[in-house]
Amino acid sequence: MFKKLVIFVILLALVPCLCGCFVLLAGAAGGAGTAAWLSNKLTQEVNAPFEKSIEATKSALKSLKLYVEKEIRKDNVAQIMSNYSDGKTIWIDIHRLTTKTSRIEVRVGVAGDEEAARKIMDKILRYL
Repeated sequence: MFKKLVIFVILLALVPCLCGCFVLLAGAAGGAGTAAWLSNKLTQEVNAPFEKSIEATKSALKSLKLYVEKEIRKDNVAQIMSNYSDGKTIWIDIHRLTTKTSRIEVRVGVAGDEEAARKIMDKILRYL
């Protein structure tokens, strides 16, 4: 009886962990949604093809008077770099998920400036 009680308590303690994983999986399956702040960068999946996401990113930077300093493209990922006048570097990674969806990641500065990243992401989304 004691063994069953110990197993029950352990399983009960693990339930919140499983619920958190389920929420993340449900969010990932849902497609485009709210941008998430993780690992000092803002990440959002969008219902836009890879090439359109790249063009929207460039247009957004131009509208913010930020210039593309460097652009690296590979088959399924592109990285666009820019700089703020205060010296903070902007990294925008665009990942091809499917033919119709992409994931955009915006990071500003080494430590991550969430407010600046959200401003850039909002502009990108307006151009999509």
